[in-house]
Amino acid sequence: MVSISSLKTEIRNEKTMNLDLLSVKEIIEIMNSEDSKVIETINKALPEIENLIKKTIAVIAEGGRIIYLGAGTSGVIGLMDAVECKPTFNCDQEFIALIAGGARAFDSGIGAAEDSKQLAVEDLKKINLSEKDIVIGIAASGRTPYVIGGLEYAKEVGAKTGSVCCNYNTEISKHSQNPVEVNAGAEVLTGSTRLKAGTCQKIILNMISTVTMIKSGKVYGNLMVDVQATNEKLVERCKRIVMEATGADRDVATEALEKSNYSCKVAIVMILLGIDEKEAAEKLAASKGFIREVIKI
Repeated sequence: MVSISSLKTEIRNEKTMNLDLLSVKEIIEIMNSEDSKVIETINKALPEIENLIKKTIAVIAEGGRIIYLGAGTSGVIGLMDAVECKPTFNCDQEFIALIAGGARAFDSGIGAAEDSKQLAVEDLKKINLSEKDIVIGIAASGRTPYVIGGLEYAKEVGAKTGSVCCNYNTEISKHSQNPVEVNAGAEVLTGSTRLKAGTCQKIILNMISTVTMIKSGKVYGNLMVDVQATNEKLVERCKRIVMEATGADRDVATEALEKSNYSCKVAIVMILLGIDEKEAAEKLAASKGFIREVIKI
């Protein structure tokens, strides 16, 4: 396995050798300059990201799940993306995130958890990983044993695999059918991969989840038509979405939403086709949730 000292994410940044002596202004200027490298390196990896997303779209279409697997910051970023998908896209089990050490990882050190391949196997067994799923390993270093163990087990089960890491020619890429490797260079604070590396990972996972959901019928135009109206702000967002999608006024949109139990999709189809909520829901079910398939526009 590649030694830590040779990883780009672990080397010292020559621009910040005297970081503790710099002014606040100087530090944030350097951080901002270094962060600009994130977009550049991700741009180089777009073909690999596209390949991975095509696999995740197919997995969701076939009733499988996207499972993020990571340790430390990488695990937290995976969890954040998975959790945010539920209210945004009304997901139930489409996205699952596993982090080395489980809940303990949030309030205490995870210790040797990330060094254990077997713990990843146990975590994947608990969620009944199957050949219908895809496991996406996330590791800034590209060498985390927990992630490698999970990818190895996924291969045994017959599940598809992908990976996201922030170094080139990494160990986890050897265990991934769809590897994505980016390199934004040395961190401002040596080895603190919650900085540029974490930003790279977050942006890539944003792409994976958002594009997968767009291509799964969760979006109409650029509107999140499967958003859950779980609070006052989101109730108002639902009303605006229906109004934007149909051209209806607020009263008409509100009435349709109330009749459809605040399903933006059903309300939109009701208004556009002039039908009731039952027929609208049936048409959406027949089209697997794609509004454009229902209205034929």
